[in-house]
Amino acid sequence: MYKHILLPTDGSALSEKANVHAIALAKALNARLTVFHASPEYPTPIVAEGIVLEPISIGEYEARATEQAQAILDTVKHRAQAEGVTCETLHTIAPIPWEAILDAARAVGADVIAMASHGRRGLSALILGSETQRVLMHTDRPVLVVR
Repeated sequence: MYKHILLPTDGSALSEKANVHAIALAKALNARLTVFHASPEYPTPIVAEGIVLEPISIGEYEARATEQAQAILDTVKHRAQAEGVTCETLHTIAPIPWEAILDAARAVGADVIAMASHGRRGLSALILGSETQRVLMHTDRPVLVVR
């Protein structure tokens, strides 16, 4: 069935449910798992009275984002390896998370994407949308959505 699962995660409690499910699925199918995290791009500097205010440099932002992502990814990787699942990690800094997820799925050759639902309902779901919804609309491969 599935040989390689891409698991996008953001370290939230909601994504934790998808992490547990994807690890169990990978174990049951003897599939490989790639855990993926997309950090947001460097925030736009604040301009006030002709002065550009950058709280930290781009380089420092990227280093902190990578450190934070690695902590999230390593937690899932160690859990997967403890279950006997072959697991790799992948991180990128990207302006549009759903596009980064699709790019990652193509790059690693994943044949399914397992991810958490967004958890929003009503007007907030309509206005804010969902990375999961966008992945579902634009992907060419199956997506397992964990609520």
